[in-house]
Amino acid sequence: MHKVNESAVDWKEYDREQARFRRKELSNAVGAADLGCSLYELPPGERSWPYHYHTANEEALYVLSGTGLLRTADGERELEAGDFATFPADERGGHRIVNDSEEPLRYLLVSTMNEPDVTVYPEMNKFGVFVGAPPGGRDERSLHGYYRLDDGVGYWEE
Repeated sequence: MHKVNESAVDWKEYDREQARFRRKELSNAVGAADLGCSLYELPPGERSWPYHYHTANEEALYVLSGTGLLRTADGERELEAGDFATFPADERGGHRIVNDSEEPLRYLLVSTMNEPDVTVYPEMNKFGVFVGAPPGGRDERSLHGYYRLDDGVGYWEE
């Protein structure tokens, strides 16, 4: 068994385009291989990762404090402390978290750590490929990249 207190884990800051948040990678702090877990803090008026879904990894969200909005394939839902939601490993699991309140939103995001995984970002018209380590994993990847959804080539070169 490995144990860590979240106060011993440093925040990692993300501020890219329309996503700004802080994250503590709890599972990496204890060397977990098959389960990912991160503590997130989303400032007022900010958004998490762009809307996306995974094809190989199921995720779950547990709200610790604050309120916000969960965007899913089925529409928008209010979030509050104590809420738990799961995101299946297919397009039904599409999600993005938005803090539309005046206070920070803190939540845990838990994930299986299967690879290979393809992560699809429908609103950005792209997808990511992860082979050798899943998204959020720290092992070396034998194949990794982001590609446009509508780019395609034939099976045979012509």
